[in-house]
Amino acid sequence: MIDNRITRMLGVQYPIVQAPMGWIARSRLASAVSNAGGLGIIETSSGQLDEVRAEIGKMRELTDKPFGVNIAQAFVRDPDIVRFVIDQGVKFVTTSAGDPRKYCEALKGAGLTVFHVVPSLQAALKAIEAGVDGLVVEGGEGGGFKNPREVALMVLLPLIASKVDVPIIAAGGMLDGRTMAAAFALGAEGIQMGTRMVSAAESPVHQNWKDAIVAAAETDTVFLNRFGPGPALRALRTEKTTRMEKDPPPDGPMKEFGNALDLYFGGDMEASIALSGQVAGRIDSVRPVADILRDTIEEFEAVTADLGQRYGRA
Repeated sequence: MIDNRITRMLGVQYPIVQAPMGWIARSRLASAVSNAGGLGIIETSSGQLDEVRAEIGKMRELTDKPFGVNIAQAFVRDPDIVRFVIDQGVKFVTTSAGDPRKYCEALKGAGLTVFHVVPSLQAALKAIEAGVDGLVVEGGEGGGFKNPREVALMVLLPLIASKVDVPIIAAGGMLDGRTMAAAFALGAEGIQMGTRMVSAAESPVHQNWKDAIVAAAETDTVFLNRFGPGPALRALRTEKTTRMEKDPPPDGPMKEFGNALDLYFGGDMEASIALSGQVAGRIDSVRPVADILRDTIEEFEAVTADLGQRYGRA
């Protein structure tokens, strides 16, 4: 066990959190992460709360370890989402894509631990003012929906860590023990894996998406919709996303997600947008979650020990 504020807060063995990806972050994947010693997260960004409720029920059948729920504020319109989460009996929530003040007080008043996802120092300070217990600091190299003014984690993480005193989970480019050690050196106490988990054996997405991640070079993502309307996003390079990169649709890319399930579970890589981070360029195989977490921790310990031995007296 790694003993720090993150593992103590979350009750987990390892400070490794799985990203709350829409339709993907459900019981099959999340339970594998929790059972391996990390923290699985159930998504709400799909907006399918009846299915999410069922997935949380399945989690309790598949694991007796802690897990959490994400509230993606821009995508969940249900005014009772706080009561929904509280009623599920979870103890950890990440909030994202919205104002941290909207739900923080109510969630904390019900005894939940709340982390907010932030893409900038200004957003981090706003979340601290709202009373969050911690932050997920998300660099622009990560996959999914993004602040149009993206900042690399190498810059963003130490900047925020120098200004706040709450525990930080680093997101964006997190893959293995070496990236985990780098994040800890920059001020994090935990990491979040997204694209690595999309490509995991237990991920429910179609094999075509996993194969595309494995085949991707480090340059094979695109940053779309930088000038709106709506959020920017990072995705795998396909014929569709290359066209959108060169000639952005005037009404934004969000309508493409109307066919998301044809890509996610049908395997048609041109049907929608495959949200993925730049770290896809470092993923070379589909692996079980338990192996990913075990090897990450072993490499993290080896890297930090080696650095201490070589540079501890520098």
